[in-house]
Amino acid sequence: MQRRSFLLLALLALLALTSAVAKKKDKMKKGGPGSECAEWTWGPCTPSSKDCGVGFREGTCGAQTQRIRCRVPCNWKKEFGADCKYKFETWGACDGGTGTKARQGTLKKARYNAQCQETIRVTKPYSPKTKAKAKAKKGKEKD
Repeated sequence: MQRRSFLLLALLALLALTSAVAKKKDKMKKGGPGSECAEWTWGPCTPSSKDCGVGFREGTCGAQTQRIRCRVPCNWKKEFGADCKYKFETWGACDGGTGTKARQGTLKKARYNAQCQETIRVTKPYSPKTKAKAKAKKGKEKD
């Protein structure tokens, strides 16, 4: 008698598990990006709080809309956005008149159909400070 009740309980558990998996698959088929629609248009990643961190990206395709989780890196450059990836040259020489260095970047990848410039130019302040040389390590120098 105990064996029958154990088998019945195991059969019910297996049935419930397969039913839950089937429901999840149906849900993924109906709502996943690319289902019934080939041309999804994705907007920029908008952080939930402040300027960076976890946020959401909204996508549309015909009458369908979806929100997916995304992340904006905290060191991103606001001028050209987090979805435009560039390959940069080395920093140029210091411009004494403006006190800045400049470098150019060419577009490497545009994620989520972002509108990106092919080439960009970025600058950063430059100060003529020289870095102090590291002191000799203790115990290495003998007189």
